[in-house]
Amino acid sequence: MKNYSYIGISFIILVFGIWVVNEYEQRAQNKELLTFEKVPPFSFVNQEGDTISNDTYAGKVHVVEFFFTTCPTICPIMTQHTVLLQNKFYGNPHFGIASISINPHNDRPEVLKAYAKEKGATMRSWHFLTGDQAEIYRFSNEGFRLYAGANPSAAGGFEHSGMFALVDKKGYIRSRTVQVGEQSNPIKFYDGLDLKAIEMLKEDIQILLEE
Repeated sequence: MKNYSYIGISFIILVFGIWVVNEYEQRAQNKELLTFEKVPPFSFVNQEGDTISNDTYAGKVHVVEFFFTTCPTICPIMTQHTVLLQNKFYGNPHFGIASISINPHNDRPEVLKAYAKEKGATMRSWHFLTGDQAEIYRFSNEGFRLYAGANPSAAGGFEHSGMFALVDKKGYIRSRTVQVGEQSNPIKFYDGLDLKAIEMLKEDIQILLEE
């Protein structure tokens, strides 16, 4: 009877050990972020009237989003969530944010500056960008494959994605795989409206900062 108990306990310890190893390997795998295409060259103007380009973000992990200041639907939520990212990494010289307006005819530098102040965007490396509309749409639709465009029938007159893109220090779009049931699925962007996705984004920003 004692031998059977010993064997049973040994088996339980073995199974637990295998589970711990698998759990560790799963967590380690989750930290290996996926690498997508490199962000194409761009040059826009920020809320201070300064020219901002790829060189501005060289060596910085940064988040890219598309918005417009008069957006009555998803943009206020996206901006609130971006402030959470700012607050998490405030003062880190290797982190930045690019919020790019898809309505540059209205969102001139002075408008963007007022918007940034109103929303509590105080981090120096958070740039609110404007520029040529066709160039911005090309940058969004082709550079990131995140839709942006004018639509008179849409709320506010424009349509755009509510997703955030994460870019590493070398200018490549990065993301993770997520577990759905028994299957691991790659994602490319983070839902800017979902707090759980924002928490994932914070984790992945930290991973890239440590690379």
